[in-house]
Amino acid sequence: MHVIVADEDGPNRSEVVSYLEDNGIQTTTVAARSDLFRSIDLHDPDVVILEKRFGSVESLDLLPAIRTKSAVPVILVGGGAADEGDRVIGLETGADDYLSRPLALRELLARTRAVIRRRDIDYTQKPRSRYRRYRFADWLFDQRERRLERIDGTEQPLTNTEFALLSAFVVASGKALSREHLLRVTRRHDDISDRSIDVQVLRLRRKLDDGATNKKLIRSERGVGYLFDIDVRLD
Repeated sequence: MHVIVADEDGPNRSEVVSYLEDNGIQTTTVAARSDLFRSIDLHDPDVVILEKRFGSVESLDLLPAIRTKSAVPVILVGGGAADEGDRVIGLETGADDYLSRPLALRELLARTRAVIRRRDIDYTQKPRSRYRRYRFADWLFDQRERRLERIDGTEQPLTNTEFALLSAFVVASGKALSREHLLRVTRRHDDISDRSIDVQVLRLRRKLDDGATNKKLIRSERGVGYLFDIDVRLD
């Protein structure tokens, strides 16, 4: 069993790592966002324990980016004042569990093992996959193949930024995502550097919209950002 512990706070990180290793769990520590993605690629961990406030970045904003590249279970650890909204958003945008500080280390260990058991049950009948396939409207979005196609097989090419945007939207369908959130999700891609997020969303919207019914799948939310206004299901 291998767990990545992602926390910029050295004492907190050491406390968690020591307890997990004392209980027979191999750990890798991460203190920066760039190291997190590299560590996931390198170690293919069983679980990531992710501090909600990770440096200058809210981990709630990192979850969609993690989900574009890995199906690894994520346990979020938040401050003691975490409200219900943070818990719900965290769970609905990709976290598998949520714990608040002060941490009960025995509970963290038990929840880590429980998350791994659930994952193992989920994948008993099929190979473990880093990516997912989503269906919405008359579209199929395959993250592994980086392919978006209609049910008739017509493929719609996506840029790197459009792929990242769509990945963020499908895991949070029905919820408004701020422009700042979408910028953070797409920041890893070079082609976002000199263009506004509004232009990128508009281009993706034009590719997705159904001209026959005038149905807009990506809806502008005044003062907030954008909402993916369609039911999404795993294929």
